Amino acid sequence: MKSIAGAISLIILTGCSSVVNDTTHPIKIESRDANGEIVKGAKCNLSNDYGKVDFLSGDTVNVRRSSKDLEICCGHPSKPDANGRAISRANGGMVGNILFGGGIGAIIDHNKGTAYTYPSWVQLVSGKTLAFDRSDEEDGQPVKGTEVIVEG
Repeated sequence: MKSIAGAISLIILTGCSSVVNDTTHPIKIESRDANGEIVKGAKCNLSNDYGKVDFLSGDTVNVRRSSKDLEICCGHPSKPDANGRAISRANGGMVGNILFGGGIGAIIDHNKGTAYTYPSWVQLVSGKTLAFDRSDEEDGQPVKGTEVIVEG
């Protein structure tokens, strides 16, 4: 009985998302041209408030979870840059924190970023800037991007 009470206390004190979610999240990023063809060899980078990761289009990379959106850019010498923003959304662990763990767990997980998740698969398009919202995600499908009008 003591071990059960101890486990419950540990979950409450450390935050539900911290127990359920890792601090990193896998995301697959592809770059396509205006005709929908995959751009092979595009060099990409993504960044949020925890840092920057370099990789090639088509790879699945682990990114640090954060409450901040993820900025993505893929470039190829023969194509215009493809840019995107993966919108960070609170995941189910945050709701669990609020319902069962109280405010302390929610604050801890917010600060660690474990309470948030990005879309798991996005496809950027050369010459466009797209936003990808995890709430539009369907299992096994890339998240559909919404074009962002960049002024200037």
